Amino acid sequence: MATSILVQLAMVALAAVILPCHSADPDPLQDYCVADLTLNLTINGYPCKDYYAATIDDFVFSLATPANTSNAYGADSFPGIVQTFPGLNTLGFAILRLDFAVGGLIPPHTHPLASELVYVEEGSLYAGFVTQDNRLFAKILNKGDVLVIPRALIHWQLNVGDTPAKAIATLNSQQNPGAQLIASSMFGSGIRDDVLAKTFFLDESIVRQLKSQFS
Repeated sequence: MATSILVQLAMVALAAVILPCHSADPDPLQDYCVADLTLNLTINGYPCKDYYAATIDDFVFSLATPANTSNAYGADSFPGIVQTFPGLNTLGFAILRLDFAVGGLIPPHTHPLASELVYVEEGSLYAGFVTQDNRLFAKILNKGDVLVIPRALIHWQLNVGDTPAKAIATLNSQQNPGAQLIASSMFGSGIRDDVLAKTFFLDESIVRQLKSQFS
């Protein structure tokens, strides 16, 4: 009996090595799960509002509104995320409109849980990303170009044209991927001056000056 059990375990282990493994998100139990934003977010998204209360408006979102570029960077995004587009709930992606004044920059940042695809609709953008081994992938993108940014890598977009620019970005993995801006994370989070001074080879007085821009 013991020998038989050992043989079965060995066969299972061998099958796990030889046979290809496939994994995917669980199959949905219904066609959609429009977010009920009155309830708390859970690990898999918001709870569903009543299935039969959904309307077409839950699945339509307008990107006609430009993002506000009247800020220090001259660029911003208008987000289609689950909080503004409830039909995205549990579907695993988000969409954003990116607007740039002349010289506008969406500064280096990451989306730790999402890859990104950027489509240039108007203007010219210098855009790219940096890998973990500091390899730079960047070029000027023009109208009609698409850039894919692998998950979690630092990336940016800069308007290098002489007119305003516009792009559409889609992100996978989450219906609200969020973003971590590198500069504000470093200089706006309260990290000690001496840590930042040693990290960036700066005098602590310069560090304090930089911090004042993010306070």
